[in-house]
Amino acid sequence: MASRVLHLLACAAPPVLDLPDVVERAQADGWTVCAGLTPTAADWLADELPTLERKSGHPVRSMPRRVDEGEVWPPADAAMLAPATLNKVNTVALGLTPDFVTAYVTEAIGKRRPLVVMPCVNSAYATHPQFDRSIETLRGVGVQVLYGEGGFRPHPPGQGDRRAYPWALALDAARALVE
Repeated sequence: MASRVLHLLACAAPPVLDLPDVVERAQADGWTVCAGLTPTAADWLADELPTLERKSGHPVRSMPRRVDEGEVWPPADAAMLAPATLNKVNTVALGLTPDFVTAYVTEAIGKRRPLVVMPCVNSAYATHPQFDRSIETLRGVGVQVLYGEGGFRPHPPGQGDRRAYPWALALDAARALVE
């Protein structure tokens, strides 16, 4: 079977520190993985970027490509935004594109590409009224949002454990989108 391509996009939330292991898990499940990061996530993982590029065989992107540059990633069979911060969920739902990750996800929605989004927010952030509206907006346009029952569940501020982030749920959901 030919390898499926997963565009794995991530924000600066604590579980992003486990991204190198997530790439390996996805590859073990038959994915070719291309990683895209928000600028802050890229800063958090600065020491890991060469390892991520070596493992994936593709550049880690955190900036849009220049107009005179060709695409450096193979086309995706599915895309996954995880961890997705409050800011990123709201920004994507509003159709704003201030960085590479939000621009990618916004375009993927418009092109109706298979897309999984799994938030990572604490319970205080989760109470903001825009967050629920954003989750519903994304679900309403066909994005599989893993939040609440069967997905990520918020924790009280300062009490989260990044190792408890349910990466397996997101990887399983991406696989289900292409089977």
